[in-house]
Amino acid sequence: MKITWLGQAGLLFETENKKIMVDPYLSDNVKNFEPKNYRRVPVDESFLRIKPDIIVITHDHLDHLDKETLKYYLTDDAKCLVLAPNGGWQELRKFGGNSNYVLFNNGTTWTEDKITFTAVKAEHSDPYAIGVIIRSEGKNYYVTGDTLYSEQVFESLPDIEYEAVFLPVNGVGNNMNMTDAAKFAKRVNAKYTVPIHIGLFDNLTADGFECENKAAAKIYEVIKL
Repeated sequence: MKITWLGQAGLLFETENKKIMVDPYLSDNVKNFEPKNYRRVPVDESFLRIKPDIIVITHDHLDHLDKETLKYYLTDDAKCLVLAPNGGWQELRKFGGNSNYVLFNNGTTWTEDKITFTAVKAEHSDPYAIGVIIRSEGKNYYVTGDTLYSEQVFESLPDIEYEAVFLPVNGVGNNMNMTDAAKFAKRVNAKYTVPIHIGLFDNLTADGFECENKAAAKIYEVIKL
């Protein structure tokens, strides 16, 4: 599995046969509503030319469900599988075309070309927010989505081994701070912990995130796991 951080919470997973995007944000759209949240890193337009096979949207917030980015992928001729919880699912369906828009609420599982996607609980200001576990090539990758540290989140997680967990550490907007994210990571006990949701709207870096199995990522680069 090749995994690239797209900035903010965006991730690109590439298997031998499939390109999977989670929460791609490749515009400066948020700035139009929150001027302080402007991009510190320019958009790499090469990622807008990718034709993803599968898109997962974890919730209906602008830096996760960004129509200015998604319009490049959900074109009329695209045949993309789109997984999203209620709220986000309603908005995404408006793109129409030939893509398959699947309601992907907490507890839902979808299997596509031997890749399994499982929606789990996220504790966030969007009540429908989810995390997603992607199982491919015998390994489990857990993207928490935007979330706080919550026992309800842990109760929703299957008792499996995780190759990597990708989690927010910015500490604002109802996301975990670095201290709670480190405790969260310890409980998940993944082989690798990748801090994200930093460095695009702020000047935070992974340097302040103290975690034994940290795999620090750089925007637009393949994550070394």
